Amino acid sequence: MDRLRLAGAAKRYGRAGPWVLHGVDLTLGAGALARIEGANGSGKSTLLKLVAGVEPPSRGRVEVGGRRAYVPERFPPALPFDPATYLRRLGRIHGLSAARAAERAEFWLDRFGIADRAGTPLSRLSKGTCQKVAIAQALLAEADVLLLDEAWTGLDQAARGTLDEAAVERAAAGGAVLFVDHDPARLAGRVTEAHRVEQGVLTPVRLPALQAPRQLVSIRVAVAELPDRLPGAPSWEREPDGTVLLRVGAGQSDALLRRLLTGSAPVRVLDVRTAAETPGTEAPGAEAREEVR
Repeated sequence: MDRLRLAGAAKRYGRAGPWVLHGVDLTLGAGALARIEGANGSGKSTLLKLVAGVEPPSRGRVEVGGRRAYVPERFPPALPFDPATYLRRLGRIHGLSAARAAERAEFWLDRFGIADRAGTPLSRLSKGTCQKVAIAQALLAEADVLLLDEAWTGLDQAARGTLDEAAVERAAAGGAVLFVDHDPARLAGRVTEAHRVEQGVLTPVRLPALQAPRQLVSIRVAVAELPDRLPGAPSWEREPDGTVLLRVGAGQSDALLRRLLTGSAPVRVLDVRTAAETPGTEAPGAEAREEVR
């Protein structure tokens, strides 16, 4: 399923202005995690604005299937709200119910470690904290298309890791993520495709071939019914004893565990093992642990 499609998209500002982008063709499907590269001023931010609907194309078409959420390069911290109020209002704009918007706002404020500042006016918060709020407003929507324009800039190391996880989770849940970042190693090994903007033209970038097969993690849980839209889109099977065995890529296992243990109806996690393990034997370096909720 295509999440977004650009066909011959072009942009210039003013009738006589130079073309910032021209002839851009791009299609992203569900599960895409795509990086946009290019020098400063090459048109990367303009491309994201076209997809976000902030700017209309001067030529061509931009088609987005489903909801989209956008983290701009600069967030205006002088808005007359506190983080909790701002996120609840944005959640409503994204189409969430009042209760769901409040729940998602609380979740992301806590996940970024700023729940203690939920009632502090945005104008009194640091630039880094405001950036976390800007990211949270996009993530709480669980959008079909997530756009991140230098969203990691200004974040502390822990928050950068959280955003890395969130981007991977959104793609794993069936969304399409399109991002720009100065760090060429951002989400290395996890991006599904990359493109470069140069002189207004978008061209694909070849990704390094994977050197090793994907490592899987097995998670055994006791649950009558699994929650919907689990991170990593794990495979699962019901065991004879009634437990459920989930298998997911190692890169998404932490996100999956967090969802299982902190969801609205927490799941009892019995053990976590590498996929190579079998009962009674442990593969070298494998980890097994027990969690109870």
